[in-house]
Amino acid sequence: MERMFPAIDEDLREACEALERVCDRLEPGGAAPGELSSLLARFGEVKRRADAGFAAVAAEVSRQSRRELGKDGFARRQGFSSPAALISAETGAATAEAARLIQVGEAIAPRANLVGETLPAKHPHVAAAMRAGLLGMASAGAIISLLDRVVVRAGTAACERMEEMLVEHAQGLTSDALRKLLLEAEARLDPDGAAPREGAAHAARRLTFRRDRDGGVSFSGWLDAESAAPVLTAIDSSVTGILRRREQCADEAMRDDRSVVQMQADVLVDLARHGLGCEQVPTRPTSTVVVRMALDDLLAATGVRPLGEGAAEVRVPGEPDGVAGCAVGFATIDGVEQPVTAGMVRRMAADADIIPMVLGTGSECLDVGYRYRSFTPAQRVALAERDGGCAFCGAPPGHTVAHHIRWWSQGGRTDLGNGILLCTRCHHRIHDDGWEIRIEGVGRDGIPWFIPPAWLDPLRAPRMGGRARYALTA
Repeated sequence: MERMFPAIDEDLREACEALERVCDRLEPGGAAPGELSSLLARFGEVKRRADAGFAAVAAEVSRQSRRELGKDGFARRQGFSSPAALISAETGAATAEAARLIQVGEAIAPRANLVGETLPAKHPHVAAAMRAGLLGMASAGAIISLLDRVVVRAGTAACERMEEMLVEHAQGLTSDALRKLLLEAEARLDPDGAAPREGAAHAARRLTFRRDRDGGVSFSGWLDAESAAPVLTAIDSSVTGILRRREQCADEAMRDDRSVVQMQADVLVDLARHGLGCEQVPTRPTSTVVVRMALDDLLAATGVRPLGEGAAEVRVPGEPDGVAGCAVGFATIDGVEQPVTAGMVRRMAADADIIPMVLGTGSECLDVGYRYRSFTPAQRVALAERDGGCAFCGAPPGHTVAHHIRWWSQGGRTDLGNGILLCTRCHHRIHDDGWEIRIEGVGRDGIPWFIPPAWLDPLRAPRMGGRARYALTA
């Protein structure tokens, strides 16, 4: 073995030996919850730090294997067609994962200019977070891919500011929460591209059927956000009603034992049957699609109010000459992760089953205090805006119920500060396991915090919940 860095090689050898000793002694079976949490955190840190170092090595492997070197490239000399194939063979990972490792490594490695001077990494904030063991490979790769995709339209300065924000917010997020964060970031960085993307997405909608030999039919399709919203709302609200009735059913013989996917299929069939036999529009929907848009965004998008100080000037899609200094404005749809433009909101608002919700800054009229036990529809919509669905697991708003943090029977007020959206499973888990809930802030700007029980986490470190976990404005 050629030892270009003998000290580093020796350190790595010792680290491998130490890890081997740990794994030989490791018997996690029967570990206490607190111990298991600690092991999970330690191994997670080891993996993140190892990935950061390995990414730098992968970048160098790629540099020494670049195409212009031909057969003299490092990978070709090792008998592989590409650096990704070489890394895949060495690690046992898929070629796509090896390619992402190279992508991240090249983005976080120091660079050199034409005269040999050392320059900062292409993505310095991602690089710093990875070296500190705070950001994993998957999150780093997703952030880098987004920024590289929009940098030409958004500009280097805007992308660098967004990179810093994304790195701060991405730490500890699940893949689903990170996806929501990146969707919002792309909408902010490339507002001019939102309307064309929506048009292309709508044109790409499809639904196909394939009939099997046994008479069954399989479905395959894709819907844009605007088309998917009423479909998701109709199915989710019906399934949620079934689950709630099942939860309240004390007679085991009468309990609905269908799985969620079976319920979804049955609801689709019921909707089709209703459509075939319906001779008039239903008098009133039992559920609605809620579209949320900040008042400032709405006013700016319509040209009534200019952008705030420090915001980038953009052109408004749909205007003949554009409107300099006016924002496109974005909204969110309950149950749909992709932010949508003000133009789509205007189209959707023409539907009688759509509630366009314009959000102000205060919540005074939503706090009704102790007089009412049940949360009002307006309060529930405000809770959905704050929590984004189940504040604990992130399930869509249609799968949740508004609960009192301090029970109403014990004097808890029926207002936003004492309310939280939880799905049935998380509600039982939090109460049964002894979690505590606190709301930091007021109104829809409040942030839910979940404090685990001591048996699960001896330090009882609070965990952020709700929309703030993946909202760039948190």
